[in-house]
Amino acid sequence: MFLIAGPCVVEDELLMMKTAEKVKKIAERLKLPLIFKSSFQKDNRSSADFYQGPGMKEGLEILNKVKTTFNLPIISDIHYPEQIHEAADVVDVLQIPAYLCMQTTLVMEAAKTGKPVNIKHGQFLAPENMIKPVQKMESTGNKKIMLTERGYTFGYNDLVVDPRSFYELNQIGYPVIFDITHSIRKYGIPSADPKGGARQYLKTIGRAGVAAGVDGIFVETHPNPAAALCDAASQYKLDDLEEFLKPLIEIHNIVRKS
Repeated sequence: MFLIAGPCVVEDELLMMKTAEKVKKIAERLKLPLIFKSSFQKDNRSSADFYQGPGMKEGLEILNKVKTTFNLPIISDIHYPEQIHEAADVVDVLQIPAYLCMQTTLVMEAAKTGKPVNIKHGQFLAPENMIKPVQKMESTGNKKIMLTERGYTFGYNDLVVDPRSFYELNQIGYPVIFDITHSIRKYGIPSADPKGGARQYLKTIGRAGVAAGVDGIFVETHPNPAAALCDAASQYKLDDLEEFLKPLIEIHNIVRKS
């Protein structure tokens, strides 16, 4: 099992460097392969007034510093085809946001870079239908594919994690990741509001997902989630991350032996 972790969106350089250093130490102690995650742009905020990141140039510069300083692979979202090649010069894994997983040009142009691509499962899509963007990627010859579950929304400002989705995604034949922290967001409520995330479910759904046999876990983490500039209501507190991960590793080891 591997870990994707980091702040939701790139914030100031000092915070990013300190977070990367601590996450790397946690991953090393727990013997979890780590991909550091942060988005240089979040283009799906519910208000144009909310922080969307520093932009591609500054964001990639900070991510590249994290990468070279700590020798960590990097994953970051891309939203438009014109961002892909510049992002691919820095990041090791390109990520297709859930809302955009059916955007043919975006998926195929990302695939054509030859980089691994993490396609997040759209909140609106049956899990077995994720074969469609996978086939788009495969048509380019790129089979470096990961699929990430992050819950379903039914138009009522809530997300539901259905364990059957892990089974269906596994049938497609590529590594399956569980994005635990995004799965507790409450849509329609700003993430700066504590009510914008159902934190009480994090341990329960995290353990359920790992028990269902995922290959990786995705946890957005921040030194002070309440002050985070994005997804403040759902990011996991960095100081508590290690203890959160320990039982997930234990469950994974049991599943792997069964």
